[in-house]
Amino acid sequence: MPRPEPDEIIPASGTPARREWGPLILAGFAFLVSLLLTYGAWSGARRDASADLAAQFDYRARDMVTTTVRRMAVYEQVLRGTRGFMRGSIDVDRRDFADYFQIQNLQEHFPGIEALGVASIIPTGRLAAHEAAVRAQGFRSYTVHPRPTGPFATSITHIEPFTGRNLRAFGFDMFSEPVRRAAMEAARDSGVAALSGKVVLVQEGRDVQPGFLMYVPVYRRDAPAASVEQRRAAIVGWVYAPFRMADLMRGLGGTHAGDLQVTIYDGGRPLPDSLLYRSQDAVAWRQPLLRQTLPAQISGRPWLIDIASSPQFEARLDTRRPQVIGITGIGLGFLLSLVVWLLASERKRAMQLARAMTLELRQSYERIDAERVRMDLILQTTYDAFIAIDAAGYVTDWNPRAVQQFGWTREEALGREIGELLVPPEERVAHERGFAQFAALDGSARVLDAAGRGFPASVHYGEPAEVMARHRDGHLVPVEIVVAALPAEVGHGASAFLRDIAPRREAEARERLRQQRLDEARTALARSQKLEAVGKLTGGVAHDFNNILHIISANVQLLLKSNNNSEANDKVERRLHSILDAVERGSKLSSQLLAFARRQPLHPSLVNVGQLLERMDSLLHRAAGESVEIALSGADDLWNTLVDPNQLENVILNLVINARDAMAGKGKVTIALDNLTVDSAQAGADPELAPGDYIRIAVADTGEGMPPEVMERAFEPFFTTKPEGKGTGLGLSMAHGFVRQSGGHIRIASTLGQGTTISIYLPRANAQADAAAH
Repeated sequence: MPRPEPDEIIPASGTPARREWGPLILAGFAFLVSLLLTYGAWSGARRDASADLAAQFDYRARDMVTTTVRRMAVYEQVLRGTRGFMRGSIDVDRRDFADYFQIQNLQEHFPGIEALGVASIIPTGRLAAHEAAVRAQGFRSYTVHPRPTGPFATSITHIEPFTGRNLRAFGFDMFSEPVRRAAMEAARDSGVAALSGKVVLVQEGRDVQPGFLMYVPVYRRDAPAASVEQRRAAIVGWVYAPFRMADLMRGLGGTHAGDLQVTIYDGGRPLPDSLLYRSQDAVAWRQPLLRQTLPAQISGRPWLIDIASSPQFEARLDTRRPQVIGITGIGLGFLLSLVVWLLASERKRAMQLARAMTLELRQSYERIDAERVRMDLILQTTYDAFIAIDAAGYVTDWNPRAVQQFGWTREEALGREIGELLVPPEERVAHERGFAQFAALDGSARVLDAAGRGFPASVHYGEPAEVMARHRDGHLVPVEIVVAALPAEVGHGASAFLRDIAPRREAEARERLRQQRLDEARTALARSQKLEAVGKLTGGVAHDFNNILHIISANVQLLLKSNNNSEANDKVERRLHSILDAVERGSKLSSQLLAFARRQPLHPSLVNVGQLLERMDSLLHRAAGESVEIALSGADDLWNTLVDPNQLENVILNLVINARDAMAGKGKVTIALDNLTVDSAQAGADPELAPGDYIRIAVADTGEGMPPEVMERAFEPFFTTKPEGKGTGLGLSMAHGFVRQSGGHIRIASTLGQGTTISIYLPRANAQADAAAH
């Protein structure tokens, strides 16, 4: 049976049926595959969005618990400060106690606290005398209630603010109620703050909320309190604060309070009777997308905090990207199936195309067979230049790679002396002498080439060496050469493989540069992580230190107010003023630490830095001194930025003062302003500098400059090279914190003996920022 030609078509049975259903099956299969791929991409996008939302929820939930515990610790510190104010006695003048409460300003600084009060222990035998004494002070309806049944009563004798519903608690015996009594006994026996269980406050009216109380014991002054028995004997009363749970949580929610649905239980189990608080928008029947139950320890009492995601928070789940992927995938799948159907339907056209491709393939096979032997030789030397020379040094073979590498065509190179083509003029004499010796010696000898190296004389492959070869236009090309001897009738010829190593050297140089930049980026990242860790620690210390300063300041002001200005108290008054000065310095230090930790309150507005510097001109000249020249330069079309103008003025003033000190009060300070656009390539060299538009403020001095080890620590708090008493070491760290908190960057460039330049990059204000500013 004869074999059919490629152009012939052999019909098969069932062709009409396949012609009818085949295109549809192929189109359906293509559409099914596209749907499967689309479903995979859609599922991946959904998982990524859900994982991102879960990470945000976990952070918000743990932050809520941490904030609650820290706020209650602050309230405990307030009660400790009140106990210190009483100094071991419950006989405190009501006006002094009211003044102390007003100075503390608890309702503004500590929202959620209902009142501040004192519960005094009154023996039953002295109860009538106590009530008569209080009534004599103007409180005619005062009575201790309920009437005590034991050896003593614990009457609320002081409570502030002494208005509204707090009047209902005046004279209440909290020891008569079991839950309150348990907390009071725990505080009395332990000597530390104790939290009560769930109660209904005496102050409650119509709008009843669950509440609790915090107690701190007050012991008689100079009485021993080392053991439980001594503390029970020395107790004279308690300083306490009542809390309404809903009011407390309203002050803790923050700007994103609606994102979480919070439920708090007293104790470690979620029992209905121990429910302290539940968010108003939380409903029992709703199943939240995310939920966490976390324990908390408040003044020795366990709480259980159940946190669930709200519909508002769950609405942040990114569904747009999966929808776009799904719709796009379905559309592309439909178009693909349509194309497949159209192609499969055009059978005649497809068969013609198949015949043409078959003919072309047959012709290609014929060409490949004809060139196979030559291609094998070319493939062996396709990357390297191959040159063969005879014993007299004349070229006998010159492959295409040699043409590309050295510029001489094959016709020009064949028959010419190799030294004339490739050897640099200054090395030709040495080359001719060495090659003559090489061609004359037998295979066991070794001679030196023109570069001073030896090579074997009669082996198939020699050792590679790097030399410089001459290009046709005269420039030198670095090559790696491997020489093998070719036996001739008289002496030896040579075959050489030459590889252009200029790209390799360039790649090595780029790799060294990339590695250098990578090392610099790692160093910058380590420095940033170090400053970030120091900033978090500094911010926490400064926050707690600031709270302690408030308490010290309040007590000192009360002592000053109670001073009778007699000559005997002048010395005491001077010491109190010294304490107040120290408190003010500590408060300033705390503000600077908070600035470095990026936790200071900012009031950003739209600022033109050029106009701001014009307003500061006289201030900067006064701060720098007459011997320091200040030069300002800036672009006419300077962009605006969204920052706190007062803080920015402080930063620029501190930089000018630092420049003055670095120049020993004499020199030139240049303040340059310009617009800067950072692209991705520039940002790649610095991992902290994001691409975008910036306003750059460069403050340069002509001082002595900084060594690298000083620049490495320049932004650390309390690090300074100035003499003791000349600086706090917080100027640059505060500038660093403010700039990073404002979304910008700060950099130092310094050369010893030439000066220092500090550059601040502030982000350009966009349209949204402009609208917010107005």
